[in-house]
Amino acid sequence: MSSIDRAHWLQVTRAAAAVASEFITAASHEREHLVWEEKSATDFVSRVDLGAEERIRAHFAAHAPDVRIVGEELGGGSTHEGLVAIVDPLDGTTNFLHGFPVYAVSIAMSHKGVLTQGVVYDPVRNDLFTATRGAGAFLNDRRIRVSKRDKLIDCLVATGFPFRMFDHTDAYIAMMRDFMRKTAGIRRPGAAALDLANVAAGRMDGFWEIGLSPWDMAAGVLLVQEAGGLVGDLQGNDGYMTSGNIVAASPRIFPQMLEVIRGHLTEPLRAS
Repeated sequence: MSSIDRAHWLQVTRAAAAVASEFITAASHEREHLVWEEKSATDFVSRVDLGAEERIRAHFAAHAPDVRIVGEELGGGSTHEGLVAIVDPLDGTTNFLHGFPVYAVSIAMSHKGVLTQGVVYDPVRNDLFTATRGAGAFLNDRRIRVSKRDKLIDCLVATGFPFRMFDHTDAYIAMMRDFMRKTAGIRRPGAAALDLANVAAGRMDGFWEIGLSPWDMAAGVLLVQEAGGLVGDLQGNDGYMTSGNIVAASPRIFPQMLEVIRGHLTEPLRAS
């Protein structure tokens, strides 16, 4: 993919995120009238999720019809074949439904399985995070980088409580207990795409979570990498997009987070 192509796809992706964000913002003023359904006991979908994804799909159909869409709500198949947009139309649905102002639109472009562009749009703060492989990460068009802290005890780290599967709850709680003692603090905002974007911007020093889907993290992963950070699974390897288990941090903090996590890995987590 040439630099001209990458600029075009970033422009298309930014515009798609903006269209979805406008719809979400308008819907936020009528939150009490929203109709929502349970996908599972703790996982929800509303007409806002569906409407935002439909608008993203329509934008790509009009401006980039050759792009296949893989979305949280309407599916789309593999993320490893051809040119794909990986879409979470409303990351943080539960927050949105409760009026808790932490949610975002997340769109990543992938070419033959390699992430090439990432956009995370926070409509509450009007923060637009963007990244293009090899060209850096930006917040509202200003270059961002991961934090420079070098000691875990000085760090603020983010996480997300397991909500789709609870098989690893005990291991997760053990990790969190250890991080509570070895960091300056833990935050659980409830939107993984924004957590990763905030790591890229140096607002958070690190992030870990278990059981995510590709659309939860694809755009945020590229943001962190292009901001100079490292991303891996719970053992520091590249399988996070498949396992859904992820650690992201600055190069100095990444191995320190892995060391904490390593002491609490169960055999199923090691094998995932």
